[in-house]
Amino acid sequence: MLDQIIFRVSFVTIICAFAFYLRPFEAPPAVAAGGALVLAIAGFLVEKRIEKLPLKRLIGASIGAVVGLFSAFLISLVLFRVVPNISPSLYFVDIALLLSLVYLGIAVGANKGDSLNLAAFGGVFGGETGPRKTFKILDTSVIIDGRIADIGETGFLEGALVIPQFVLRELQLVADSADSMKRNRGRRGLDVLQRLQKISTLNIQIVEEDFPNVREVDMKLIELAKVYDCKIVTNDFNLNKVAQVRGVEVLNINELANSLKPIVLPGELMRVFILKEGKEYNQGVAYLDDGTMVVVDNAKKMIAKTVDVSVTSVLQTTAGKMIFGKYDERLNPPFGGGREANGSRDGQARKEHAVGEG
Repeated sequence: MLDQIIFRVSFVTIICAFAFYLRPFEAPPAVAAGGALVLAIAGFLVEKRIEKLPLKRLIGASIGAVVGLFSAFLISLVLFRVVPNISPSLYFVDIALLLSLVYLGIAVGANKGDSLNLAAFGGVFGGETGPRKTFKILDTSVIIDGRIADIGETGFLEGALVIPQFVLRELQLVADSADSMKRNRGRRGLDVLQRLQKISTLNIQIVEEDFPNVREVDMKLIELAKVYDCKIVTNDFNLNKVAQVRGVEVLNINELANSLKPIVLPGELMRVFILKEGKEYNQGVAYLDDGTMVVVDNAKKMIAKTVDVSVTSVLQTTAGKMIFGKYDERLNPPFGGGREANGSRDGQARKEHAVGEG
């Protein structure tokens, strides 16, 4: 970044100095230098705009501009040979044709640039290994979460996973935080990145695009997704909503996890470990391996035991699924389905004692 600033300042200084001493159009030195400064600033603005263009569009626009210039040159030759009297009107028509054809070439070339196959150039444009619509931009929260690495190892992800430089900076700041909790989360995120890079089936790309005028990282991600015309992978609820409002598609890891939870129907039996007392009278609460809460009626006395329960209903909430069940002693005969989690040997001993007495 500092090198770019030094280069641009040097460029502006040289241009203004040349304009000051050469005085183009016989303008006063100060006016000439001011005009050169305005032109340099305009050039920088055009540069910023071009930086955001995908490579395919840039190549298409360049080819279109060349075709437009060549067409205008041929038409000019014909005009000046056919028209006997050269007049200011002819020059105006010539310049108007030149500008119009170049504009049309750039516009049409940029729009048709998406159909270019850069792979046919033998890897010269290796930076874009596929259509950017298959790119997926990772945000900070989904990297720290870590489940994206598990999904990547399964082979379900396709296209390139894009990690912006400003996301790496945010991870570094979190990893260097004075708060031990934040520091651990940041270091976990960096470990997940290393794990992603070691997965041979994934194409990890770190991009330098930034938006200095945008402060929030979430808004930078949305702007980058618009430039790349791709999706954002996140588990941030707020980013999910804002991106959808701004017309950017989002892949939410939490929604994926909820969709993969096992489906249970009323009347089915399931075995759960009653962890604690529920909010309502005589209720117990259990959790499945994926974190789904199971609220069990008549199970208060079965806390710290594994029992079979009958599913009564399933409730879908914004946080995920909740399963409601009912404990029935007929489903858990003595020394059968219900047993203490930390007393399995005692239960076995009681069972052997009962058999001996029989």
